[in-house]
Amino acid sequence: MGMRRTGPALLLAIALASGGVIRSNAAAQTSDSSLALHVLNRITFGPRPGDLSRVQQLGVDKYIDQQLHPERIDDSEMSRYLDGFQTLRLSSSEIAERYEIPALQERRQRQQAAGKQGNDQQVAGSQPADMPRPQDAAMDPERQRANLPLVELSQQKIVRAVYSDRQLQEVLTDFWFNHFNVDARKGPARYMLTEYERDAIRPHVLGHFRDLLGATAKSPAMLFYLDNWMSADPNGPHLDRARPAMRRFGAAGGGQARARRPLPQAPSAGNQPTQKRPMGLNENYGRELLELHTLGVDGGYTQKDVTEVARAFTGWTIENPRRGGSFRFAPALHDDGEKMVLGHRIKAGGGEHDGEEVLDIVASHPATARFISTKLARRFVSDNPPDALVDRMASTFTKSNGDLRAVMTVLLESKEFRAPDVERVKIKNPFEFIVSSLRATGATIDDARPLVRSMQQLGMPLYQCQPPTGYKDSADTWVNTGALVNRMNVALTLTSGRTPGVIVPVAAEPIALVGDVSDTTRATIAKAQTPPQAMALALGSPEFQRR
Repeated sequence: MGMRRTGPALLLAIALASGGVIRSNAAAQTSDSSLALHVLNRITFGPRPGDLSRVQQLGVDKYIDQQLHPERIDDSEMSRYLDGFQTLRLSSSEIAERYEIPALQERRQRQQAAGKQGNDQQVAGSQPADMPRPQDAAMDPERQRANLPLVELSQQKIVRAVYSDRQLQEVLTDFWFNHFNVDARKGPARYMLTEYERDAIRPHVLGHFRDLLGATAKSPAMLFYLDNWMSADPNGPHLDRARPAMRRFGAAGGGQARARRPLPQAPSAGNQPTQKRPMGLNENYGRELLELHTLGVDGGYTQKDVTEVARAFTGWTIENPRRGGSFRFAPALHDDGEKMVLGHRIKAGGGEHDGEEVLDIVASHPATARFISTKLARRFVSDNPPDALVDRMASTFTKSNGDLRAVMTVLLESKEFRAPDVERVKIKNPFEFIVSSLRATGATIDDARPLVRSMQQLGMPLYQCQPPTGYKDSADTWVNTGALVNRMNVALTLTSGRTPGVIVPVAAEPIALVGDVSDTTRATIAKAQTPPQAMALALGSPEFQRR
């Protein structure tokens, strides 16, 4: 019948249309195939050809245990996929020195030269120097140079999600970055994000929550994004000494604070003020720490708590932010008075330890245990996770001092996670859709930049979520007619070989899918004229949008 040469496109279409499992061998389907597929859809970015049979042979419990201990999984193959990138191992200061600062200098020199030429032209009666240049900004070499770290960071996110065998670690890295969101479009934050994800997020996703929280709190990316690096005791006579440095390293680049509420902006380094700008207490980080990072909006804190937390973090700043500097505690900016946070008295004179004490308080708070457990259950179980499961996870969080591996173990071993009625109830966001499509087709990625652009087209630009809330993890955010059409277009472009740098093999072991498929989907796929078209229709089907 020639089925082996039709490739994954037609085979996946047949699997969808039949609602059954297409296997690459004659072995009988085992009773746990549905659970194995469910696990692959939730703790990975979707099954690849052969994954279902491997998990069934290994056993679901053993597979989950492996994923909960990524350090035991040989992922050395990832190095060959990442070796070609220039910036992933660099510090923020190295990125600033090699990419950001040279680009700014080149642009400034070009503008100065253009200004001088324009002045000469104006003497001769020509056009003024500030006329827009007929140049495509996307082709600006200085801008391309400055953007390279963010472009490579975005590419590696896709490459890791597709190829890494440490899938749960990648899923959780995505989850926790989104939880502690930082928008790359706010000034220097864009060249701080490589270090932020690599050193503050990734190493702690299965560690203790307090360590993860502390790493993000001291990250220059977070300090800059939520403006805490500028926060100072408004009543301190020491402000006059600190103000010149704050001006000198103001947030240049036109970056805007991307938040639910306006965030005060640092002064532009390219347009220094002639008068002193007012400086003082900034509550942005204090508020988001309580509302988004720990207790949650219903966590029982008050506006007074927000103010007291902000006071505790005064002086947590950045050494030379324009050059990608590191965390520094500045005693001259700190409010060293007594503070009261969530009923806990923080004694006067604590200095940097005031902030650490706040992190201890909120990390061990019962509301934090429940808030974090609810978010994890929403990601891995359903948009409205069962209260009983959240209760058990929160109890484990508290008893284990925020051991995230222990909390995830409770979740993944629970009857609620494994219940048939939660299979395929979660809608994939654009990132999950693109990566699961690449994994399902067995695609080879030689250049991930077109995939990064596809993410922008689908409304989820990587590392560019505007509000500190991060991208939402619920169906209502991603389900609409326009989104489905856009996904269909992306799928068709991918399977037809029109995505540059991405190769979808003509022949590959088929992927197995389980679940009911609507008559409409069956009829639609049956009309396909070619295997690539059949695969595109399968990837674009409502059933494939679920995990």
